[in-house]
Amino acid sequence: MTLPNTVRIVEVGARDGLQNEPGELPTRVKLELIERLGEAGLPAIEATAFVSPKWIPQMADHTEVLEGIRRKPGVSYPVLTPNLRGFEAALAAGATEVAIFGAASEAFSKKNINCSIAESLERFAKVAEAARAANVRVRGYVSCVVGCPYEGDIAPESVARVAQALRDLGCYEVSLGDTIGVGTPRKTQSMIEACARHVPIAQLAGHYHDTYGQALANIYASLELGMATFDASVAGLGGCPYAAGASGNVATEDVVYLLHGLGIQTGIDLDRLAETGRWISDVLGRASSSKVGRALAAQSNKAQHAA
Repeated sequence: MTLPNTVRIVEVGARDGLQNEPGELPTRVKLELIERLGEAGLPAIEATAFVSPKWIPQMADHTEVLEGIRRKPGVSYPVLTPNLRGFEAALAAGATEVAIFGAASEAFSKKNINCSIAESLERFAKVAEAARAANVRVRGYVSCVVGCPYEGDIAPESVARVAQALRDLGCYEVSLGDTIGVGTPRKTQSMIEACARHVPIAQLAGHYHDTYGQALANIYASLELGMATFDASVAGLGGCPYAAGASGNVATEDVVYLLHGLGIQTGIDLDRLAETGRWISDVLGRASSSKVGRALAAQSNKAQHAA
């Protein structure tokens, strides 16, 4: 078994993380978070979502955020655009990469974006066409790739069909999201293998929530199959809206610690990343969900007291 030599991390804390936080943060704090993440070496930082403030008030300042970013060379700042209206607003604000968000579950699609899977793909086709015309890259997401809060287990082939459809629309990469964090390594590998029969593994990414504490195990299982891109959220920002009190996104610090321990290069400075996790957790008035972040903080405090 040969694991990848390098792995690309897509940081989703500023969007997927913050949109699940109960309060709204000032724009300047979001911009500082994005800046700090870039300085820590994150190559891709999902900045915001061009969605209706009626549905996600935490992202109401999307234009101000995207326009306010001090872009770091070599770093991409994708934004979520679920429909053509959102894409046009993102393009006007300077977007160079967007993301579209589908589902492998019909029930989840209807609950989450109020349309069937087929209807969602019709919407996304318009976004993809406009993006091609504007020379904007498009990344695809598939949610509920292992389980759904409404349908239960999801068949791997159902995930593969949506992943292939997104690739056919022109997505350069498709992120496979275990939205409720019920995946285990064997189930995760079965799902990836089904998708890889339709989409090259190099164009697939893993997005694993840690609701049941399986995210790192699922990342390792994905590495075994050659997957080399993973989404993660600094300090584990963002809960799981379908499991009260549960953790959501896997913490970027924990993922980077695992990868570096395996000798895999990420280009990320773990100490600076952990500092950023501590900072944003303090701003939010909550403890970090990152075990690595908490351990490094404890070591730092112990060293300071010893000195």
